[in-house]
Amino acid sequence: MTAKFDVFAAAPALMKKWMAVSLDAAASLEPTLIELVKIRSSQINACANCINMHTVEARAKGETEQRIYLLSAWREARCYSDRERAALGWTEALTRLSQGHSHAEAYAALAAQFTEEEQVKLTLMINVINGWNRLAVGFDLWIEPAAQAA
Repeated sequence: MTAKFDVFAAAPALMKKWMAVSLDAAASLEPTLIELVKIRSSQINACANCINMHTVEARAKGETEQRIYLLSAWREARCYSDRERAALGWTEALTRLSQGHSHAEAYAALAAQFTEEEQVKLTLMINVINGWNRLAVGFDLWIEPAAQAA
């Protein structure tokens, strides 16, 4: 797959702002929690680019192979904390809005584990990763993690 065009070259000013928001949102909560959210959203959205990128980043931030591999079955896996489960449930609820499911249960779990400020930060991160998924899938973006680090 080859990118349709370079989104950063096509709209540099706006993409620079988008990148800044992305980095701020990613730095707002625990690094491994953020990576789990990015991976889970990317799995739901079938974004190979983001799954590839964020599994590498999760490992670099100390995430284990087991927890990365079990992420798509997080409800049945015992290796996630209640806080992580709440974040993953909220991620799924917001990423799957079009499926018409109520998010009341997911919000109750979220509110039990996150302050109001943290809820906003997490929700912004979920919006950011969903946006990146749509850019990557829509424009066939592929960024090798090693190239991104450089």
